[in-house]
Amino acid sequence: MAQRTYQSLRAAILDLTYLPGQAMRKSEICETLGVSRSPVSEAIARLATEGLVRVVPQAGTFVSLFSMVEIREGAFLREAIESSAAEYLASRITDEQLALLRRNLKLQEIMVAEADHGGFYGLDREFHALILASTGFRKLQSVAETAWVHVDRARKQVVPVRGRVGETLVEHWAIHDALSSRDPVASRAAMGHHLRQLLAYIEPLEKERPELFDPD
Repeated sequence: MAQRTYQSLRAAILDLTYLPGQAMRKSEICETLGVSRSPVSEAIARLATEGLVRVVPQAGTFVSLFSMVEIREGAFLREAIESSAAEYLASRITDEQLALLRRNLKLQEIMVAEADHGGFYGLDREFHALILASTGFRKLQSVAETAWVHVDRARKQVVPVRGRVGETLVEHWAIHDALSSRDPVASRAAMGHHLRQLLAYIEPLEKERPELFDPD
């Protein structure tokens, strides 16, 4: 029960159902999820460890504000992991693995055409997961997701930006093409270029929506 509660609350924070700075009242969570206070308390403790919430004594629990320090660090770690993964995979990727990537990209094209940002976002995550899984390293995905968690949350403010979804699709195809060519240098460069673009879109948000960011 605690695990399900944690997953539900974490998903709600990452998809901005709970906005940065918003209070999370245990009584409301218990009523909404139909659980007792114990699993909610356990879930909040885990979320606090991840830095997704902050617990203020005598005041309550609040969703953490965005932190550009944590976002930049997460982006740095994710680029290091995924660029290396793309470089490593380029000389090892199989035709079957490439076919899975192409199928995913074809579905991304449909989401772009239909302006389905939610659907595109899910396929985007799957695209990166496929690349990491294809390396054969079992822990890589969880390490990358941990590094990316703060970027992922801020990213929800960026996905609807006009033209960005289409640009992301082009960048994904460039990664696929580099992997198809079995070119380690090009694969690393394509992945690095793609991941750096997101940070370039997030950084202006600090000035546009300062209320969402931790001033420290």
